[in-house]
Amino acid sequence: MGRVTNATAPDFSPADDPTAGGCADDRPVRVSVIDDDPMVCQAMGMILADYSDGRISVVSTSTAGADAIEHARRERPDVVLMDVAMPGMDGIETTRRLRALPQPPHVLILTSLNPSGTAHRAVEAGAEGFVSKTDAPRDIIRRVLDVCSGAPQFNPASQRQLITGLRAWRPAARRDEARAMLDALPEREREAVLLAAEGYTNAQIAARMFISERTAKAHLSAASERLAMGRVQMARLVERADLPSPDDPAAMYAQ
Repeated sequence: MGRVTNATAPDFSPADDPTAGGCADDRPVRVSVIDDDPMVCQAMGMILADYSDGRISVVSTSTAGADAIEHARRERPDVVLMDVAMPGMDGIETTRRLRALPQPPHVLILTSLNPSGTAHRAVEAGAEGFVSKTDAPRDIIRRVLDVCSGAPQFNPASQRQLITGLRAWRPAARRDEARAMLDALPEREREAVLLAAEGYTNAQIAARMFISERTAKAHLSAASERLAMGRVQMARLVERADLPSPDDPAAMYAQ
């Protein structure tokens, strides 16, 4: 499959998430498309190249998970659009391996369906959202650019699946494990992680903790390194822990 490239300079903000991948603001966002259907790869590549006004460059396409990992090692894309249903290594396992790379890309799951359990499995593997193959070009472009700002990109169907799953599935062992992991963090790092899980930006976290934004980012980066998790995975960890709101720290570990 040929590559689609565009060298025009982008116009978007640098990443707010200190745990995320590249997305430098002095070049186009580098995207890799993974789908077992070459026609989908070609169509998605054309959409990203033709509708992004030079803000996105498609550096490679792949039809298999193993090839996607090799491309990522060589080309270091900022964002990977990942199909789920692929022969051999599926998109969930490929996502997990991509996120384990030294410089991991952001991963958005590329799908036309949301099979039961896909949203949970994808997020736990490190994905930061879903992009539907049937989305309008402008919506696909927006999701790719916004994920570089540390904003999870979940469509309504995947949001409903996550919420339903969180309400129905809270095994005590997983809850206790998550609480223990959070409890092992230094107090200020844990506080920053809890606020981030509530959806606060780095600037808002800094204001609520009465620290500088740089210090807030440092707390999140340190917690990310200790937990070996990105920002979205840390938010899922907080969800699994089933803690009260960080606005009530005294009740944080109340049973």
